[in-house]
Amino acid sequence: MSKKKSQRSGATGSGDPAVRASAELTVKQQRAEQRREKVAAYQRQQARDRLWRRIWSVVGSVAAAAVVVAIVVTVVLTPRAPSVSYEAGGSTGAVIDGVETFTNTSEHVEGTVDYPQSPPAGGPHNPVWLTCDVYTEPQVTENAVHSMEHGAVWVTYDAARVDDAELTALRGQLPSSYVILSPFEGLERPIVLSAWNAQLQLDSADDPRIAKFFTEYWRSQFAPEPNATCSGGVVGPGRA
Repeated sequence: MSKKKSQRSGATGSGDPAVRASAELTVKQQRAEQRREKVAAYQRQQARDRLWRRIWSVVGSVAAAAVVVAIVVTVVLTPRAPSVSYEAGGSTGAVIDGVETFTNTSEHVEGTVDYPQSPPAGGPHNPVWLTCDVYTEPQVTENAVHSMEHGAVWVTYDAARVDDAELTALRGQLPSSYVILSPFEGLERPIVLSAWNAQLQLDSADDPRIAKFFTEYWRSQFAPEPNATCSGGVVGPGRA
């Protein structure tokens, strides 16, 4: 073998076993070091991933707890209307302080009516009744009077003098049917309860006479048509 060829073969091609073993060891060490670096990098990435998973787990738990707390607070603090019920046709002739009684005729008419009471406590009315419900806007009087003919109580209030809290308290004393709640313009008192031929004017929603009025006049047997429906009629504006 020539001298030049021997030089080109380098250390790895050396015929000296010691030199060749040393070169092979160096290559193995390099590969081992590369593997160690890859393993270390993978472990660092895994550690970072675990850390972020823990962080997001904590964030998620805190967010979930906040939602639960918000729901609980809403349920606890939101005023609930108590469940009330009255006996239909339970008129007993009880005398309620402040209740005025009238004598109104019942007939169907077209157009507007000039009622002797404001709000009315009966009288001529539109052929179509107002669907009994809660309304946030004033209603057509002639339709509401027809509902009263069926035994409904019309609860009217002055929106300028009855705030949201008092309105909620008022709604909590109403039955689930045969009642109309709506604002009414020009009331002498903040709240007025009207049944057929009976009316009670009130200053506040915490007046105990509200329950007494409903007990005596709600779906009264003395209404012209006490068993007629109070649903399926015309639906007024602002139905809640």
